[in-house]
Amino acid sequence: MSEKIIGRGTWYDKMAAEVIERERKLGRSLDLIRTEMGLGASGLPHVGNLGDAARSYAVTLAIQGQDYNSELIAFCDDMDGLRKVPAGLPKSLEKYLGFPVTAVPDPFGCHQSYGEHMSSLLLEALDECGIEYKYMSGKEAYETGLLNEEIRTLLVNAKRVGEIVKEEVGQERYVEVLPYFSVCKNCGRIYTTKATEFLPEENKALYVCEGMEIKGRWIEGCGYKGEADVAKGEGKLSWKGEFAARWKALDVRFEPYGKDIEDSVRINDRICREILGFEPPMHARYEMFLDKAGRKIASSVGNVLTPQVWFRYGSPRSLLVLMLKRFVGTRTLDVTDIPFYMNELDHLEDIYFGKKPIRDEKERAKLQGLYAYCWALKPPEKPSIHVPYNLLAFLAKMAPKGREEEFMTEKLRSYGYLQKDETLDENLKKRIEFAFNWVGDFEAIKETVISLTLEERQATKELIEVLKVEDEAEKIQNAIFNTAKKHDLKPAKFFKTLYMILVGVPRGPRLGPYILTMGRQNVINALQNALSNQ
Repeated sequence: MSEKIIGRGTWYDKMAAEVIERERKLGRSLDLIRTEMGLGASGLPHVGNLGDAARSYAVTLAIQGQDYNSELIAFCDDMDGLRKVPAGLPKSLEKYLGFPVTAVPDPFGCHQSYGEHMSSLLLEALDECGIEYKYMSGKEAYETGLLNEEIRTLLVNAKRVGEIVKEEVGQERYVEVLPYFSVCKNCGRIYTTKATEFLPEENKALYVCEGMEIKGRWIEGCGYKGEADVAKGEGKLSWKGEFAARWKALDVRFEPYGKDIEDSVRINDRICREILGFEPPMHARYEMFLDKAGRKIASSVGNVLTPQVWFRYGSPRSLLVLMLKRFVGTRTLDVTDIPFYMNELDHLEDIYFGKKPIRDEKERAKLQGLYAYCWALKPPEKPSIHVPYNLLAFLAKMAPKGREEEFMTEKLRSYGYLQKDETLDENLKKRIEFAFNWVGDFEAIKETVISLTLEERQATKELIEVLKVEDEAEKIQNAIFNTAKKHDLKPAKFFKTLYMILVGVPRGPRLGPYILTMGRQNVINALQNALSNQ
């Protein structure tokens, strides 16, 4: 008897079922099952930041699909202090190190603050991806008293908070000071203050602005001694407690987290249970995106691939394929991977609409479910016209100035992607725009790296020699066929290999005419690159 398929058969459906069952066992209300994602405001958002929202929202949708009410909270930590000036931003921002990001001027001059500008970039990306969320500003949450009960409980029990932190990570700071940062009323900084005592009758934290080491750099305090009204947003909890306060105040039941904050999550889970008396949300840990040099993608490093950059070369749905297809494991990523995910989205669409049969029922359900979640459960009614990204990029490179659309239409008709009188629809026009952006910015496209057998390498070398002298489409087509047979290769398999190298997918337009359109030298270069990668 085959295992029952839950929901749409994806990891997110299984996680939703586990969340629901856990909440039922805990005896908590199932009227509203909230998920949460943290929204940073201290640097340029990268694609990994969007992953928090995409994964949480997929679980939200899966919970809704199992007939329960659910919503995603996007909590923006805009009381966070500026720890470092991200690479590429004006050095003049250094004078604001330690200030809450909502108190730092927007260097681009289009928002009320630096923090509002940075958070707006990620919110715009969420909107582009069709992710629905309830936005909450940390600054407003503190000022309106949303977290007051939790803040008070944590500060009254500050000694126990410090002991938990020490037990979990060996850090002794919070044994000596409160897990709270006041905004200095004299200099305006937040991370230079040390809160030393809580006066519960007055709801005030006493502090001194001593200075603090931030990202390996000492930020001098102004020496001011003062008091902060914790009920009026005159400071914020440290991470060693704020997550827990949010979870209880907002009644959060699920939140994924990145490997880099695993210690903080573990500490907050204990604080939530042992001090706030609230069972923390179910978690799922994911690993980080790395650049091709193996470094964590981060704005402070300057290797950021932002959603906005992605949307210049690929669709929001292709970005969601990246986010949702796999939850665990570290992945390397840069802009050259975008064509791959555009092609993979086409592959999923073919499976969703039954154009590519998958015999295994569970695998078919999972891939169809993944496609549906990439569209936030609002997939198109019919499949789009699929043209491999590499092909569009090569055509864009060859297109004559002033008649680009006419050229692209003509070539796509000749390759069979468009019918005789069919014109470009809006979806295909957008894909062509991506390709022109790519060619304009990068010129060349990365060939797909595949492993070649000895026979395939020998056949490829021989084909290169043919292409150096042959300039007729039909003769090139026949040469590919004959070269395959000469080296004991099935012609269909050799054609597939060439398509993977040149187009990035296992099939495409008739190769003879296509090679001439691309330019024989371009093809020779691509094939030589494929050989050198072996």
